[in-house]
Amino acid sequence: MADQTHVLFVEDDDVIREATQLALERDGFAVTAMPDGLAGLEAFRANRPDIALLDVMVPGLDGVSLCRRIRDESTVPVIMLSARADSIDVVLGLEAGADDYVTKPFDGAVLVARIRAVLRRFGHAGGGVRADAGGADGNGGLLTFGELEVDTEGMEVRRAGRPVALTPTEMRLLLEFSSAPGTVLSRDRLLERVWDYGWGGDTRVVDVHVQRLRTKIGQDRIETVRGFGYKLKA
Repeated sequence: MADQTHVLFVEDDDVIREATQLALERDGFAVTAMPDGLAGLEAFRANRPDIALLDVMVPGLDGVSLCRRIRDESTVPVIMLSARADSIDVVLGLEAGADDYVTKPFDGAVLVARIRAVLRRFGHAGGGVRADAGGADGNGGLLTFGELEVDTEGMEVRRAGRPVALTPTEMRLLLEFSSAPGTVLSRDRLLERVWDYGWGGDTRVVDVHVQRLRTKIGQDRIETVRGFGYKLKA
């Protein structure tokens, strides 16, 4: 149906793919399930889903490479599935542009909750990017931090006058920092406020996204406060 959230699910294990597809469909999602990365990329381009759920270890085009290809074309939210919580695959997936990850084996309810949390951040299911940032030297919705300008109403960022392309998750992270320049924000607070986690989460998600944000707005703009978290230099 047109009003259903469309999930692209790429998983090579037949049992997991079919069981997860049925579980998601029972929760009201429309699901396109593919067994390998090349088929997943083709399905992404043909269907333009609302969210992509990618297993790291799939044949043809692995999940991390598929995530990079998707991110080159779209800011659609991406969740990676990894069989090992301590695997470097988790970090590689986040560095490739994924917004979150879920460890296998996963509980169906946890997966659905994580999907819905990501969708809320991207403006689906009654959510969206908050525009309540304040502080700094601003003019209405325009905040300035040196050469960095953050338009909290137009959801645009410029660095030295040039547009900076951010994913919705990166934009929410920057808005959180911009709302309290000079204030140290803990990883737990950022997980709660940006990733909508009402429970403990993996702080690697925060660390990788902060590093990605730094590459776009300037490495020195966000300072690491060892043992406490991060702060935006006012």
